Amino acid sequence: MSAPSPHISAAAKAMLLVLASASPRRSALLRQLGARFDTRAADVDETPVDGESPETLVARLAAAKARAVAAAIGADPGDAPAVLAADTVVAVDDEVLGKPAGRAEALAMLAQLSGRTHRVCTGVCLIAGDVEREALSVSQVRFRDIGPDEAAAYWATGEPADKAGGYAIQGLGGTFAAHVEGSWSGIVGLPLVETRALLRAAGIPCGLEYVQRA
Repeated sequence: MSAPSPHISAAAKAMLLVLASASPRRSALLRQLGARFDTRAADVDETPVDGESPETLVARLAAAKARAVAAAIGADPGDAPAVLAADTVVAVDDEVLGKPAGRAEALAMLAQLSGRTHRVCTGVCLIAGDVEREALSVSQVRFRDIGPDEAAAYWATGEPADKAGGYAIQGLGGTFAAHVEGSWSGIVGLPLVETRALLRAAGIPCGLEYVQRA
């Protein structure tokens, strides 16, 4: 159920929800809400607009992903499943740190984050019928000092290669986080409190009562 599928199945429509992401982390978080869903990756241009704040960027990209998958499904809004999408960035001041292009960029990112506080912004968008709902999670993360040898060893694990900001707080990168203020799940990629509120507002079953029945 968590692997992306090229087409939306009849079973997926019965589940009411499609996650517009190929991220296993987002799928795992959504399963924590007890939601039944299928997945389909969204192909959108994630290039930031000049002068765009990190918060505006994630909101725009989450909406673009949801709209792209909703359009790809192509069914009448009354018959189509709802589409949930999210986007996450790491920002130092207002500089967005994306996924590192290689070792040198990853080490530079870790050096920039070392001993500083940065914020992690995650935008969430849910399209259900003809209604589009959005939420934003912004968390603060303070890193301890990270030496160059430790940063190089971390890169060698392979974990930072496809992560915004060059680290994964749910993995070995969590050892860098001296203090976190905000949503841990939002930092990982899908804020559970905000996502639960969106799903419930749209009448999509989720929450502990559904986890208990699973």
